[in-house]
Amino acid sequence: MAVELNESTFQTDVVESSVPVLVDFWAVWCGPCRMLTPTVEALANEYAGKIKVGKVNVDENQQLAAKYGIMSIPTVMVFKDGKVVEQFIGVQPKGVYEDALKRYI
Repeated sequence: MAVELNESTFQTDVVESSVPVLVDFWAVWCGPCRMLTPTVEALANEYAGKIKVGKVNVDENQQLAAKYGIMSIPTVMVFKDGKVVEQFIGVQPKGVYEDALKRYI
């Protein structure tokens, strides 16, 4: 299951993670974000133990969204060793995210 990330947990859960982390930047009111939720949850379940999956509500974590330059949601980023290595704006097919994750596992 994807974990809710916020400004106080992001450093530990994402930047300092020993495994790749897929982060979904989203908002409650965003229709495409809601469409992406089942895909994000499926990735979290299918890759459990190999990666972490988290969600950042941009309305509740505006400084974090600004730090990573989030201008459009949903935005999905893959972090490896604390750095953004992949970024996707808008809803993508599940296979696009899987291909990116496989490069860093």
